[in-house]
Amino acid sequence: MSDWSMWLLAAGVLVVLELLTGTFYLLMIAIGLTAGAAAAFAGASGPVQTVTAAVVGVLATGLLYRSKYGRHTGVDASVDPNVNMDIGQTVSVPAWQDGMARVMYRGALWDVELAPGSPAAPGLYTIREVRGSRLIVGA
Repeated sequence: MSDWSMWLLAAGVLVVLELLTGTFYLLMIAIGLTAGAAAAFAGASGPVQTVTAAVVGVLATGLLYRSKYGRHTGVDASVDPNVNMDIGQTVSVPAWQDGMARVMYRGALWDVELAPGSPAAPGLYTIREVRGSRLIVGA
């Protein structure tokens, strides 16, 4: 096998691994390996191919990290309605006792805690956060 086909085979393996992991970082390294294949196809020596692959891979990874796709948003799943379908739903609280209550929600009894600044009166409340098996609700 020629050098350029070995580079492309390695890039293909990384693309398959990328599909299994779900991040874009292995794809950036695969782009570097493809650049190494291009250098090999152009007739460059082995060290030049390796340096080309390394430089392009590192640059692509750095660009990905600096983009919005490379950073973790840091959103807490307990308050994110895209992660937890309970956020934003309503529950009926018949009575409060020291800022706590027990309500039937989705066929089960849940502990409910009143969010700071919300009035402790019977009625409908919106789920603001889920902490384990406790619903944090507010008006």
